[in-house]
Amino acid sequence: MQKIVDLKGSEKSMAEWEYAASLGKLRTEEERLRKLHEERRGLEEDLLSTAKRPTPLTELLATERYIQVVDDRIRRQHEGVLSAEDQVRKRQGQLTDKMVDEKVWLNARDRALERFRQDRLAKEQNELDEIAIVRAASSRR
Repeated sequence: MQKIVDLKGSEKSMAEWEYAASLGKLRTEEERLRKLHEERRGLEEDLLSTAKRPTPLTELLATERYIQVVDDRIRRQHEGVLSAEDQVRKRQGQLTDKMVDEKVWLNARDRALERFRQDRLAKEQNELDEIAIVRAASSRR
């Protein structure tokens, strides 16, 4: 039974590592998205400041096209964040399941140990009772 408990503990540890890794990936994806938003804000500010002074139309259009490219990257990155969030929820559910499973086996082991101790105490008591009966019988003779 102890080997099963050890196995369940190992499975829980592995689930903890996977959960931590998925959290790390989520944070990375969120950071990339934040940087893309910052880049877009900077491009908008550049476009506004460029538009206030005499600037060739091609330069304004090029900046606008680049903003569209960044918008596409933001959409894809947002999908990456959503995917990472799903992965975190999945890993969290797996971790919860492994923790419950480990707890069930720990409780089963503890109950089995308690039954073993009670059986052992009952056997010892029976042996002591037999010894007492034999002594009582021999002292009457």
